Amino acid sequence: MHVVVGMLGSLVTVLWLLYRLAEMGIDLGGLNPFLWQRRRQWKKHYDANPVFKLDSPMEATALLITATAKADGDMSTEEKRAILEIFENEFHLSRKDAAGLLISSSHLLGKGDEVRNSLNAVLSPSLSSFTGEQAASAVALIRRIADIGGSTTGLQDELIENASSILRQASMPKGKWS
Repeated sequence: MHVVVGMLGSLVTVLWLLYRLAEMGIDLGGLNPFLWQRRRQWKKHYDANPVFKLDSPMEATALLITATAKADGDMSTEEKRAILEIFENEFHLSRKDAAGLLISSSHLLGKGDEVRNSLNAVLSPSLSSFTGEQAASAVALIRRIADIGGSTTGLQDELIENASSILRQASMPKGKWS
């Protein structure tokens, strides 16, 4: 009987100490590996760059168009005007929505290094949503923006080639088991 009383006393003491530690702000729940893994995955998802989460072909194409225009530095007024015209006529957006898409694409692009260096990762969430017609149109629109300033630069050519090869894969017909 004295062993049972000793065990119950030890259990109450441990629970009381855990309660007091929790009152002081020391949480031992952080030692739970399952909770730690869940928090780590959420933080990784939350802190990730939104460029790698674009799942709409229109948004991905808008980002590519903006990246092409800003590949050689800042966008010129002619390029902005042409991009807004593309957004209004090709994407069938209102003037206000087209301007909003241009602003959001420019903001997402930033300096453009991540888009140029890992274009496959940027396009992979939206690649399955592209139809063959959309992929061909996206490449044509990118080329159209690149040709506005005269001759294309090396960065623009590289971006166009990478984008066209990635989008060509999307437009290929899927096999029976693909």
